Amino acid sequence: MRIGLHVHVAVGYAKAVEHAKATGATAIQVFSTNPRSYRPSAVDGAALDAFADMRRDAGIETCAIHTPYLINLASPDPKIAQGSLRLLRGDLAVAARGGMQFVNTHLGSYGTRDRGEGFAAICGALEAALADIEPGVFLVLENSAGAGNLAGGRLEELGEFVRTLGHPQLGICLDTAHAWAAGYAIDSKEGVDRFLDEAERLIGLDRILMFHFNDTEVALGASRDRHWHIGEGKIGFEGFRALLARPDLRGKTAILETPGDDADDLRNMQTILAIERGAVATG
Repeated sequence: MRIGLHVHVAVGYAKAVEHAKATGATAIQVFSTNPRSYRPSAVDGAALDAFADMRRDAGIETCAIHTPYLINLASPDPKIAQGSLRLLRGDLAVAARGGMQFVNTHLGSYGTRDRGEGFAAICGALEAALADIEPGVFLVLENSAGAGNLAGGRLEELGEFVRTLGHPQLGICLDTAHAWAAGYAIDSKEGVDRFLDEAERLIGLDRILMFHFNDTEVALGASRDRHWHIGEGKIGFEGFRALLARPDLRGKTAILETPGDDADDLRNMQTILAIERGAVATG
């Protein structure tokens, strides 16, 4: 598995790549713009070329963009819906220009809208974004923690998006903390196997391109998005060991979004890489 972490490029691409390399990462995730703004950044070709060169030199060629948190493709408000699509298209353009493989996005909330109408609105926006997606870039939909009327909290719904759109460059990212919060007990081999068997049946493992590896302290099914340090929460060592022991996941990409500072990044990466070594050795 290509395992990495989310890095902050506000400090500069060079420092971000240097930090990722120091932790042993073989993949990274970034924001291409302010994650709490509806204004996409202009595509800076020279800077993106330099970033691609730095990643290649560091052995970290796999890169995902995480779209801004404000995206809500289910919103009935035209300004929000159009702004969300603009952000999504902007990140797809940056990814294509910068040699980044994945654009990972949350879908948003249905709010008080009829779920059927909201689902259709999301599909329409995704179809528009995928209409001019460049080769080599994949649009990846992230599962939600299931709070309120958030879209994408259940594997069934994620699979329905994939089947409805049927686009070869559409994939899924499964966040472990969100899955736990949505009620999937992935703290044991048996629980992980049930979860992935269901994911295979409802989505297809070939469509699951990414994972976000995050532990969590919330109760199972609590529908709250709270990330925690690897092995120190409810999912624990056994849950991550079971995921990393699966041969059918070894070609995937996993990104840590754990809290804290650079020292915490290093500690979490050392923990997950140690778990991976043990899982592969005994698997």
